[in-house]
Amino acid sequence: MAKDQSRLEQFLNGLKGEVVAIVPNITLKFLWWHRVDFLLIVEKLD
Repeated sequence: MAKDQSRLEQFLNGLKGEVVAIVPNITLKFLWWHRVDFLLIVEKLD
Protein backbone atom coordinates (compact mmCIF):
# COMPACT_ATOMS: atom_id res chain seq x y z
CA MET A 1 0.00 0.00 0.00
CA ALA A 2 2.89 2.38 0.68
CA LYS A 3 4.07 1.81 -2.90
CA ASP A 4 0.64 2.82 -4.25
CA GLN A 5 0.56 5.94 -2.08
CA SER A 6 4.02 6.91 -3.28
CA ARG A 7 3.06 6.44 -6.95
CA LEU A 8 -0.13 8.47 -6.50
CA GLU A 9 1.78 11.27 -4.78
CA GLN A 10 4.36 11.37 -7.58
CA PHE A 11 1.59 11.46 -10.20
CA LEU A 12 -0.30 14.27 -8.46
CA ASN A 13 2.87 16.32 -7.99
CA GLY A 14 3.61 15.96 -11.71
CA LEU A 15 0.30 17.49 -12.82
CA LYS A 16 0.48 20.97 -14.32
CA GLY A 17 -2.87 22.32 -13.10
CA GLU A 18 -4.81 22.38 -9.85
CA VAL A 19 -6.43 19.16 -8.59
CA VAL A 20 -10.14 19.90 -8.11
CA ALA A 21 -11.38 16.46 -7.03
CA ILE A 22 -10.32 12.86 -6.55
CA VAL A 23 -13.21 10.39 -6.79
CA PRO A 24 -12.56 6.69 -6.08
CA ASN A 25 -14.64 4.01 -7.84
CA ILE A 26 -15.30 1.43 -5.11
CA THR A 27 -16.75 -2.00 -5.89
CA LEU A 28 -18.04 -4.68 -3.54
CA LYS A 29 -16.26 -7.99 -3.90
CA PHE A 30 -16.75 -11.26 -2.05
CA LEU A 31 -18.83 -10.77 1.14
CA TRP A 32 -17.98 -7.32 2.60
CA TRP A 33 -14.60 -6.83 0.93
CA HIS A 34 -14.37 -3.47 -0.87
CA ARG A 35 -11.87 -2.62 -3.58
CA VAL A 36 -10.92 0.61 -5.33
CA ASP A 37 -10.90 -0.11 -9.07
CA PHE A 38 -9.68 3.28 -10.24
CA LEU A 39 -9.47 6.94 -9.30
CA LEU A 40 -11.09 9.73 -11.29
CA ILE A 41 -8.86 12.79 -10.93
CA VAL A 42 -10.24 16.15 -12.07
CA GLU A 43 -7.59 18.73 -12.91
CA LYS A 44 -8.26 22.42 -13.57
CA LEU A 45 -5.97 23.93 -16.20
CA ASP A 46 -5.41 27.65 -16.61
